[in-house]
Amino acid sequence: MIFKQFYLGCLAHASYMVADEDAKIAAVVDPQRDIQQYLDEADTQGWQIKYVFLTHFHADFVAGHIELRERTGAQICLGAKAQATFPFMALKDGCIVEFGHVRIQALETPGHTPEGISLVVYDLAKSQSKPKAVLTGDTLFIGDVGRPDLMASAGMSAQELAGMLYHSLHEKLLRLPDDTLVYPAHGAGSMCGRNLSAETVSSIGAQRSENYALQPMSQEEFVGMITKGQPEAPSYFGFDAKLNKKEHATLTDALHRSLKPLSLDDVLLHQAGGAQVVDVRDPKSYAEGHLAGSLNIGLNGKFATWAGIILDQKIPIVLITGPGQEEEAMMRLGRIGFDHVVGYLERGMLAVAARSELIRETPRMTAAALAAELCTTHPPRVLDVRTEREWNEGHIDHSVNIPLPHLVERLHEVPTDQKLVVHCASGYRSSIAASLLEKIRKTEAIDLIGGYEAWEKTWGRHSVSSQTACKV
Repeated sequence: MIFKQFYLGCLAHASYMVADEDAKIAAVVDPQRDIQQYLDEADTQGWQIKYVFLTHFHADFVAGHIELRERTGAQICLGAKAQATFPFMALKDGCIVEFGHVRIQALETPGHTPEGISLVVYDLAKSQSKPKAVLTGDTLFIGDVGRPDLMASAGMSAQELAGMLYHSLHEKLLRLPDDTLVYPAHGAGSMCGRNLSAETVSSIGAQRSENYALQPMSQEEFVGMITKGQPEAPSYFGFDAKLNKKEHATLTDALHRSLKPLSLDDVLLHQAGGAQVVDVRDPKSYAEGHLAGSLNIGLNGKFATWAGIILDQKIPIVLITGPGQEEEAMMRLGRIGFDHVVGYLERGMLAVAARSELIRETPRMTAAALAAELCTTHPPRVLDVRTEREWNEGHIDHSVNIPLPHLVERLHEVPTDQKLVVHCASGYRSSIAASLLEKIRKTEAIDLIGGYEAWEKTWGRHSVSSQTACKV
Protein backbone atom coordinates (compact mmCIF):
# COMPACT_ATOMS: atom_id res chain seq x y z
CA MET A 1 0.00 0.00 0.00
CA ILE A 2 1.12 3.51 -0.83
CA PHE A 3 -0.39 6.43 1.04
CA LYS A 4 0.11 10.13 0.26
CA GLN A 5 -1.26 13.32 1.77
CA PHE A 6 -1.71 16.53 -0.25
CA TYR A 7 -2.08 19.75 1.71
CA LEU A 8 -3.50 23.02 0.36
CA GLY A 9 -2.44 25.75 2.77
CA CYS A 10 -4.72 28.56 1.59
CA LEU A 11 -7.80 26.47 2.41
CA ALA A 12 -6.13 24.43 5.20
CA HIS A 13 -7.36 21.37 3.29
CA ALA A 14 -5.89 17.88 3.24
CA SER A 15 -6.67 15.30 0.55
CA TYR A 16 -5.29 11.81 0.10
CA MET A 17 -4.28 9.12 -2.38
CA VAL A 18 -4.27 5.48 -1.39
CA ALA A 19 -2.84 3.04 -3.93
CA ASP A 20 -1.73 -0.55 -4.32
CA GLU A 21 1.70 -0.91 -5.88
CA ASP A 22 0.99 -4.31 -7.42
CA ALA A 23 -2.56 -3.77 -8.65
CA LYS A 24 -1.71 -0.24 -9.86
CA ILE A 25 -5.07 0.99 -8.62
CA ALA A 26 -5.57 4.17 -6.62
CA ALA A 27 -8.31 5.98 -4.73
CA VAL A 28 -8.46 9.71 -4.03
CA VAL A 29 -10.17 11.00 -0.89
CA ASP A 30 -11.65 14.51 -0.53
CA PRO A 31 -9.86 15.93 -3.60
CA GLN A 32 -9.55 19.64 -4.30
CA ARG A 33 -11.20 20.79 -7.51
CA ASP A 34 -7.96 21.38 -9.42
CA ILE A 35 -7.00 17.74 -9.80
CA GLN A 36 -3.79 17.87 -11.84
CA GLN A 37 -1.58 16.82 -8.92
CA TYR A 38 -3.51 13.57 -8.54
CA LEU A 39 -3.36 12.90 -12.28
CA ASP A 40 0.38 13.60 -12.31
CA GLU A 41 0.99 11.26 -9.38
CA ALA A 42 -1.04 8.49 -11.01
CA ASP A 43 0.72 9.00 -14.34
CA THR A 44 4.18 8.93 -12.71
CA GLN A 45 3.41 5.76 -10.76
CA GLY A 46 1.41 4.06 -13.49
CA TRP A 47 -1.77 3.92 -11.39
CA GLN A 48 -5.38 3.89 -12.49
CA ILE A 49 -7.54 6.17 -10.34
CA LYS A 50 -10.54 3.90 -9.89
CA TYR A 51 -12.32 5.47 -6.90
CA VAL A 52 -12.93 8.93 -5.52
CA PHE A 53 -14.35 9.25 -2.00
CA LEU A 54 -15.99 12.24 -0.35
CA THR A 55 -16.21 11.92 3.42
CA HIS A 56 -19.08 14.45 3.28
CA PHE A 57 -20.36 17.36 1.23
CA HIS A 58 -17.73 19.95 2.00
CA ALA A 59 -18.90 23.51 2.62
CA ASP A 60 -15.63 25.42 2.42
CA PHE A 61 -14.56 24.29 -1.05
CA VAL A 62 -15.86 22.54 -4.14
CA ALA A 63 -14.38 19.08 -4.30
CA GLY A 64 -12.87 17.47 -7.40
CA HIS A 65 -15.05 14.36 -7.60
CA ILE A 66 -16.79 15.44 -10.80
CA GLU A 67 -13.44 16.36 -12.38
CA LEU A 68 -11.86 13.00 -11.48
CA ARG A 69 -14.87 11.09 -12.76
CA GLU A 70 -14.75 12.96 -16.06
CA ARG A 71 -10.98 12.61 -16.53
CA THR A 72 -10.43 9.05 -15.25
CA GLY A 73 -13.81 7.33 -15.11
CA ALA A 74 -13.42 6.94 -11.33
CA GLN A 75 -16.39 5.71 -9.31
CA ILE A 76 -17.67 8.34 -6.88
CA CYS A 77 -18.22 6.93 -3.38
CA LEU A 78 -20.33 8.68 -0.73
CA GLY A 79 -22.00 7.85 2.55
CA ALA A 80 -25.30 6.00 2.19
CA LYS A 81 -27.28 8.96 3.53
CA ALA A 82 -25.88 11.32 0.89
CA GLN A 83 -28.41 12.92 -1.42
CA ALA A 84 -26.69 13.76 -4.70
CA THR A 85 -27.94 14.37 -8.23
CA PHE A 86 -25.14 12.29 -9.81
CA PRO A 87 -24.65 8.51 -9.67
CA PHE A 88 -22.52 7.25 -6.77
CA MET A 89 -21.66 4.16 -4.77
CA ALA A 90 -23.54 4.39 -1.47
CA LEU A 91 -21.41 3.22 1.45
CA LYS A 92 -23.33 1.95 4.46
CA ASP A 93 -21.67 1.39 7.80
CA GLY A 94 -19.07 -1.37 7.40
CA CYS A 95 -19.05 -1.37 3.59
CA ILE A 96 -15.67 -2.32 2.14
CA VAL A 97 -13.88 -1.27 -1.03
CA GLU A 98 -10.85 -3.48 -1.65
CA PHE A 99 -8.13 -3.48 -4.31
CA GLY A 100 -4.82 -5.33 -4.15
CA HIS A 101 -3.50 -5.08 -0.59
CA VAL A 102 -5.70 -2.09 0.22
CA ARG A 103 -8.93 -2.30 2.15
CA ILE A 104 -11.05 0.81 2.78
CA GLN A 105 -13.91 0.32 5.22
CA ALA A 106 -16.58 2.98 5.66
CA LEU A 107 -17.83 4.05 9.07
CA GLU A 108 -20.95 6.18 9.10
CA THR A 109 -19.95 9.12 11.33
CA PRO A 110 -22.66 11.80 11.10
CA GLY A 111 -22.49 14.92 13.21
CA HIS A 112 -20.64 17.52 11.18
CA THR A 113 -23.10 16.61 8.41
CA PRO A 114 -25.80 13.92 8.28
CA GLU A 115 -24.10 11.92 5.50
CA GLY A 116 -20.57 12.05 6.92
CA ILE A 117 -18.36 8.98 6.83
CA SER A 118 -14.86 8.12 7.98
CA LEU A 119 -12.66 5.71 6.05
CA VAL A 120 -10.64 3.07 7.89
CA VAL A 121 -7.63 2.06 5.80
CA TYR A 122 -5.97 -1.37 6.08
CA ASP A 123 -2.67 -2.46 4.56
CA LEU A 124 -3.50 -6.13 4.09
CA ALA A 125 0.12 -6.99 3.38
CA LYS A 126 0.87 -6.12 7.02
CA SER A 127 -2.35 -7.02 8.83
CA GLN A 128 -5.76 -8.36 7.92
CA SER A 129 -7.37 -7.09 11.12
CA LYS A 130 -5.46 -4.05 12.38
CA PRO A 131 -6.08 -0.75 10.60
CA LYS A 132 -3.22 1.45 9.50
CA ALA A 133 -5.11 4.76 9.45
CA VAL A 134 -8.49 6.41 9.50
CA LEU A 135 -9.42 9.33 7.24
CA THR A 136 -11.84 11.25 9.43
CA GLY A 137 -12.98 14.04 7.10
CA ASP A 138 -14.47 16.79 9.26
CA THR A 139 -15.67 14.46 12.03
CA LEU A 140 -12.42 14.38 14.02
CA PHE A 141 -9.66 16.92 13.62
CA ILE A 142 -6.31 17.06 15.35
CA GLY A 143 -7.13 19.02 18.49
CA ASP A 144 -10.83 19.45 17.76
CA VAL A 145 -13.96 17.89 16.28
CA GLY A 146 -16.22 19.02 13.46
CA ARG A 147 -18.63 21.85 14.13
CA PRO A 148 -22.29 20.74 14.08
CA ASP A 149 -23.89 24.07 13.19
CA LEU A 150 -23.35 24.27 9.44
CA MET A 151 -26.40 22.24 8.41
CA ALA A 152 -29.05 24.25 10.27
CA SER A 153 -30.41 25.47 6.94
CA ALA A 154 -31.03 21.85 5.92
CA GLY A 155 -33.54 21.35 8.71
CA MET A 156 -31.35 19.79 11.39
CA SER A 157 -30.46 21.68 14.51
CA ALA A 158 -26.93 22.01 15.80
CA GLN A 159 -28.02 20.16 18.94
CA GLU A 160 -29.30 17.18 16.92
CA LEU A 161 -26.12 16.96 14.91
CA ALA A 162 -23.96 17.39 18.01
CA GLY A 163 -25.69 14.39 19.55
CA MET A 164 -24.91 12.35 16.42
CA LEU A 165 -21.32 13.59 16.55
CA TYR A 166 -20.96 12.39 20.15
CA HIS A 167 -21.99 8.87 19.14
CA SER A 168 -19.81 8.91 16.02
CA LEU A 169 -16.78 9.77 18.12
CA HIS A 170 -17.39 7.46 21.07
CA GLU A 171 -19.11 4.53 19.38
CA LYS A 172 -17.07 4.46 16.18
CA LEU A 173 -13.75 6.33 16.06
CA LEU A 174 -12.61 5.94 19.66
CA ARG A 175 -13.11 2.18 19.40
CA LEU A 176 -10.27 1.97 16.90
CA PRO A 177 -6.83 0.90 18.22
CA ASP A 178 -4.83 3.73 19.80
CA ASP A 179 -2.02 3.46 17.26
CA THR A 180 -4.39 4.01 14.31
CA LEU A 181 -3.17 7.11 12.49
CA VAL A 182 -5.66 9.97 12.19
CA TYR A 183 -5.74 11.97 8.96
CA PRO A 184 -8.41 14.72 8.90
CA ALA A 185 -9.59 16.83 5.97
CA HIS A 186 -8.54 20.15 7.52
CA GLY A 187 -5.91 21.78 9.70
CA ALA A 188 -5.29 25.09 11.46
CA GLY A 189 -6.95 28.02 9.73
CA SER A 190 -10.05 26.15 8.61
CA MET A 191 -13.43 27.51 9.71
CA CYS A 192 -14.83 23.96 9.96
CA GLY A 193 -13.73 23.92 13.62
CA ARG A 194 -12.39 26.32 16.23
CA ASN A 195 -9.26 24.72 17.74
CA LEU A 196 -7.58 22.88 14.89
CA SER A 197 -3.91 21.96 15.21
CA ALA A 198 -1.25 22.84 12.67
CA GLU A 199 -0.22 19.17 12.73
CA THR A 200 -1.42 17.13 9.78
CA VAL A 201 -1.40 13.65 11.33
CA SER A 202 -1.96 12.22 14.79
CA SER A 203 -3.24 8.96 16.29
CA ILE A 204 -6.40 7.81 18.00
CA GLY A 205 -4.48 7.39 21.27
CA ALA A 206 -3.00 10.87 21.15
CA GLN A 207 -6.36 12.44 20.41
CA ARG A 208 -8.03 10.41 23.13
CA SER A 209 -5.68 11.97 25.68
CA GLU A 210 -5.08 15.45 24.22
CA ASN A 211 -8.21 16.53 22.34
CA TYR A 212 -10.43 18.64 24.61
CA ALA A 213 -13.60 17.41 22.89
CA LEU A 214 -12.79 13.74 23.52
CA GLN A 215 -12.33 13.99 27.28
CA PRO A 216 -14.80 12.02 29.47
CA MET A 217 -18.13 13.82 29.58
CA SER A 218 -21.81 13.10 29.10
CA GLN A 219 -23.56 13.61 25.80
CA GLU A 220 -25.42 16.56 27.29
CA GLU A 221 -22.16 18.19 28.38
CA PHE A 222 -20.63 17.56 24.96
CA VAL A 223 -23.59 19.05 23.09
CA GLY A 224 -23.57 22.15 25.27
CA MET A 225 -19.83 22.64 24.82
CA ILE A 226 -19.58 21.99 21.10
CA THR A 227 -22.55 24.15 20.07
CA LYS A 228 -21.26 27.28 21.81
CA GLY A 229 -18.58 29.69 20.67
CA GLN A 230 -18.19 28.39 17.12
CA PRO A 231 -16.72 30.93 14.68
CA GLU A 232 -19.13 32.53 12.27
CA ALA A 233 -19.52 30.47 9.12
CA PRO A 234 -18.68 32.32 5.89
CA SER A 235 -21.66 33.16 3.74
CA TYR A 236 -20.54 30.99 0.81
CA PHE A 237 -20.48 27.72 2.80
CA GLY A 238 -24.09 26.85 1.98
CA PHE A 239 -23.47 27.60 -1.70
CA ASP A 240 -20.50 25.22 -1.88
CA ALA A 241 -22.22 22.44 0.06
CA LYS A 242 -25.12 22.51 -2.40
CA LEU A 243 -22.79 22.62 -5.39
CA ASN A 244 -20.94 19.53 -4.16
CA LYS A 245 -24.22 17.62 -4.22
CA LYS A 246 -25.00 18.49 -7.82
CA GLU A 247 -23.76 17.70 -11.27
CA HIS A 248 -21.83 20.80 -12.34
CA ALA A 249 -19.33 22.06 -14.88
CA THR A 250 -15.71 21.07 -14.42
CA LEU A 251 -13.04 23.56 -13.44
CA THR A 252 -11.44 23.07 -16.87
CA ASP A 253 -14.65 24.17 -18.56
CA ALA A 254 -15.01 27.13 -16.20
CA LEU A 255 -11.46 28.32 -16.85
CA HIS A 256 -11.95 27.98 -20.59
CA ARG A 257 -14.95 30.32 -20.37
CA SER A 258 -13.36 32.79 -17.97
CA LEU A 259 -9.78 33.16 -19.13
CA LYS A 260 -10.51 36.02 -21.52
CA PRO A 261 -8.49 39.26 -21.83
CA LEU A 262 -10.68 42.37 -21.78
CA SER A 263 -9.89 45.87 -22.94
CA LEU A 264 -10.27 48.73 -20.48
CA ASP A 265 -13.41 49.86 -22.28
CA ASP A 266 -14.87 46.35 -21.93
CA VAL A 267 -14.05 46.33 -18.21
CA LEU A 268 -15.69 49.72 -17.75
CA LEU A 269 -18.80 48.48 -19.57
CA HIS A 270 -19.00 45.42 -17.32
CA GLN A 271 -18.47 47.63 -14.27
CA ALA A 272 -21.21 50.02 -15.37
CA GLY A 273 -23.48 46.99 -15.74
CA GLY A 274 -22.92 46.01 -12.12
CA ALA A 275 -20.01 43.56 -12.42
CA GLN A 276 -17.72 43.08 -9.45
CA VAL A 277 -14.23 44.32 -10.35
CA VAL A 278 -11.68 42.60 -8.13
CA ASP A 279 -8.04 43.67 -7.91
CA VAL A 280 -6.01 40.71 -6.61
CA ARG A 281 -2.68 42.52 -6.14
CA ASP A 282 -1.15 43.00 -2.69
CA PRO A 283 -2.46 45.88 -0.52
CA LYS A 284 0.59 48.07 -1.12
CA SER A 285 0.34 47.85 -4.90
CA TYR A 286 -3.41 48.42 -4.76
CA ALA A 287 -2.97 51.47 -2.50
CA GLU A 288 -0.46 53.05 -4.88
CA GLY A 289 -3.00 53.10 -7.70
CA HIS A 290 -6.13 51.14 -8.62
CA LEU A 291 -9.19 51.37 -10.83
CA ALA A 292 -11.88 53.42 -9.15
CA GLY A 293 -14.64 51.19 -7.75
CA SER A 294 -12.54 48.03 -7.68
CA LEU A 295 -12.28 45.82 -4.61
CA ASN A 296 -8.96 44.60 -3.27
CA ILE A 297 -8.78 40.92 -2.27
CA GLY A 298 -5.13 39.95 -2.51
CA LEU A 299 -3.81 36.62 -3.74
CA ASN A 300 -1.18 36.83 -1.00
CA GLY A 301 -3.72 35.95 1.73
CA LYS A 302 -6.72 33.68 2.19
CA PHE A 303 -7.98 34.80 -1.16
CA ALA A 304 -10.66 32.18 -1.83
CA THR A 305 -12.14 32.43 1.66
CA TRP A 306 -12.41 36.22 1.60
CA ALA A 307 -13.62 36.26 -1.98
CA GLY A 308 -16.37 33.86 -0.93
CA ILE A 309 -17.33 36.12 1.96
CA ILE A 310 -17.16 39.48 0.17
CA LEU A 311 -18.28 38.73 -3.38
CA ASP A 312 -21.77 37.94 -4.61
CA GLN A 313 -22.24 34.37 -5.79
CA LYS A 314 -24.11 35.36 -8.96
CA ILE A 315 -22.95 38.81 -10.09
CA PRO A 316 -20.24 38.63 -12.81
CA ILE A 317 -16.63 39.12 -11.74
CA VAL A 318 -13.88 40.95 -13.64
CA LEU A 319 -10.30 40.55 -12.42
CA ILE A 320 -7.39 42.96 -12.33
CA THR A 321 -4.15 41.15 -11.63
CA GLY A 322 -0.41 41.49 -11.63
CA PRO A 323 1.50 40.05 -14.60
CA GLY A 324 0.65 36.37 -15.12
CA GLN A 325 -1.67 36.09 -12.11
CA GLU A 326 -4.96 35.83 -13.96
CA GLU A 327 -5.12 32.02 -14.27
CA GLU A 328 -4.14 31.49 -10.64
CA ALA A 329 -6.82 33.93 -9.48
CA MET A 330 -9.50 32.25 -11.59
CA MET A 331 -8.42 28.78 -10.45
CA ARG A 332 -8.54 29.79 -6.79
CA LEU A 333 -12.02 31.26 -7.27
CA GLY A 334 -12.96 28.03 -9.00
CA ARG A 335 -11.95 26.09 -5.89
CA ILE A 336 -14.96 27.61 -4.15
CA GLY A 337 -17.25 27.35 -7.17
CA PHE A 338 -17.08 31.00 -8.18
CA ASP A 339 -17.05 30.27 -11.89
CA HIS A 340 -18.77 33.50 -12.93
CA VAL A 341 -15.61 35.34 -13.95
CA VAL A 342 -16.15 37.01 -17.33
CA GLY A 343 -12.51 37.95 -17.95
CA TYR A 344 -9.53 39.96 -16.80
CA LEU A 345 -8.15 43.40 -17.64
CA GLU A 346 -5.53 42.89 -20.33
CA ARG A 347 -2.17 44.39 -19.25
CA GLY A 348 -3.57 45.04 -15.76
CA MET A 349 -3.12 48.54 -14.38
CA LEU A 350 -0.82 49.43 -17.27
CA ALA A 351 -4.00 49.64 -19.33
CA VAL A 352 -5.27 52.39 -17.01
CA ALA A 353 -2.04 54.39 -16.73
CA ALA A 354 -3.07 57.03 -19.30
CA ARG A 355 -6.51 57.53 -17.72
CA SER A 356 -5.67 59.36 -14.49
CA GLU A 357 -9.33 60.20 -13.88
CA LEU A 358 -9.99 56.47 -13.39
CA ILE A 359 -7.18 55.91 -10.89
CA ARG A 360 -7.59 56.14 -7.13
CA GLU A 361 -5.05 55.80 -4.33
CA THR A 362 -5.61 54.52 -0.80
CA PRO A 363 -3.78 56.63 1.81
CA ARG A 364 -1.73 54.57 4.28
CA MET A 365 -0.38 55.39 7.72
CA THR A 366 2.21 53.84 10.04
CA ALA A 367 1.49 52.96 13.67
CA ALA A 368 3.81 55.78 14.78
CA ALA A 369 1.97 58.30 12.62
CA LEU A 370 -1.38 57.15 13.99
CA ALA A 371 -0.10 57.52 17.55
CA ALA A 372 0.98 61.06 16.78
CA GLU A 373 -2.40 61.93 15.27
CA LEU A 374 -4.20 60.51 18.29
CA CYS A 375 -2.44 63.22 20.30
CA THR A 376 -3.93 66.07 18.30
CA THR A 377 -7.04 68.07 19.15
CA HIS A 378 -8.86 66.42 16.22
CA PRO A 379 -7.77 62.76 16.32
CA PRO A 380 -8.93 60.34 13.64
CA ARG A 381 -11.59 57.72 14.30
CA VAL A 382 -10.26 54.16 14.22
CA LEU A 383 -12.23 51.33 12.60
CA ASP A 384 -11.12 47.82 13.61
CA VAL A 385 -12.37 45.13 11.19
CA ARG A 386 -11.01 42.15 13.09
CA THR A 387 -13.30 39.62 14.78
CA GLU A 388 -14.90 40.43 18.11
CA ARG A 389 -12.66 37.84 19.78
CA GLU A 390 -9.53 39.52 18.39
CA TRP A 391 -10.81 42.92 19.51
CA ASN A 392 -11.50 41.66 23.03
CA GLU A 393 -7.96 40.31 23.31
CA GLY A 394 -6.52 43.79 22.67
CA HIS A 395 -7.47 46.92 20.75
CA ILE A 396 -6.81 50.61 20.29
CA ASP A 397 -8.89 52.48 22.83
CA HIS A 398 -12.09 54.08 21.49
CA SER A 399 -11.82 52.14 18.21
CA VAL A 400 -15.04 50.99 16.56
CA ASN A 401 -15.16 47.23 16.01
CA ILE A 402 -17.10 46.05 12.95
CA PRO A 403 -15.87 42.63 11.76
CA LEU A 404 -15.17 42.68 8.04
CA PRO A 405 -17.91 40.17 7.07
CA HIS A 406 -20.48 42.60 8.55
CA LEU A 407 -19.06 45.87 7.29
CA VAL A 408 -21.53 46.36 4.43
CA GLU A 409 -24.62 45.66 6.54
CA ARG A 410 -23.31 47.92 9.34
CA LEU A 411 -22.11 50.83 7.21
CA HIS A 412 -24.35 53.17 9.18
CA GLU A 413 -22.05 52.60 12.19
CA VAL A 414 -18.93 53.75 10.35
CA PRO A 415 -17.97 57.23 11.57
CA THR A 416 -18.22 59.93 8.89
CA ASP A 417 -17.54 63.07 10.90
CA GLN A 418 -13.74 62.67 11.18
CA LYS A 419 -10.74 61.28 9.39
CA LEU A 420 -11.04 57.49 9.38
CA VAL A 421 -8.22 54.96 9.90
CA VAL A 422 -9.04 51.31 9.30
CA HIS A 423 -7.02 48.34 10.49
CA CYS A 424 -7.07 44.57 10.95
CA ALA A 425 -4.34 42.30 12.31
CA SER A 426 -1.73 42.63 9.56
CA GLY A 427 -3.17 44.80 6.78
CA TYR A 428 -4.85 42.24 4.52
CA ARG A 429 -8.45 42.60 5.71
CA SER A 430 -8.16 46.36 6.20
CA SER A 431 -7.30 46.81 2.54
CA ILE A 432 -10.47 44.92 1.63
CA ALA A 433 -12.40 47.14 4.04
CA ALA A 434 -10.92 50.35 2.64
CA SER A 435 -11.82 49.29 -0.88
CA LEU A 436 -15.40 48.49 0.19
CA LEU A 437 -15.76 51.90 1.84
CA GLU A 438 -14.43 53.64 -1.25
CA LYS A 439 -16.72 51.72 -3.57
CA ILE A 440 -19.96 51.82 -1.57
CA ARG A 441 -19.72 54.92 0.58
CA LYS A 442 -17.23 56.93 -1.48
CA THR A 443 -15.43 57.31 1.86
CA GLU A 444 -11.65 57.66 1.92
CA ALA A 445 -10.29 55.42 4.66
CA ILE A 446 -6.63 55.45 5.67
CA ASP A 447 -5.15 51.94 5.87
CA LEU A 448 -2.94 51.27 8.91
CA ILE A 449 0.27 49.66 7.59
CA GLY A 450 0.94 46.38 9.35
CA GLY A 451 -2.35 46.55 11.23
CA TYR A 452 -2.70 45.84 14.93
CA GLU A 453 0.46 43.72 14.88
CA ALA A 454 2.46 46.87 14.07
CA TRP A 455 0.59 48.83 16.75
CA GLU A 456 1.13 46.10 19.33
CA LYS A 457 4.89 46.09 18.79
CA THR A 458 4.93 49.72 19.92
CA TRP A 459 2.21 49.95 22.58
CA GLY A 460 1.65 46.40 23.82
CA ARG A 461 -1.33 44.09 23.62
CA HIS A 462 -3.93 45.91 25.70
CA SER A 463 -6.04 48.89 24.72
CA VAL A 464 -4.21 52.16 24.33
CA SER A 465 -5.68 55.62 24.70
CA SER A 466 -4.45 58.74 22.97
CA GLN A 467 -3.32 60.03 26.37
CA THR A 468 -1.11 56.97 26.89
CA ALA A 469 0.35 57.31 23.39
CA CYS A 470 1.08 61.00 23.96
CA LYS A 471 3.03 60.33 27.15
CA VAL A 472 5.50 58.03 25.39
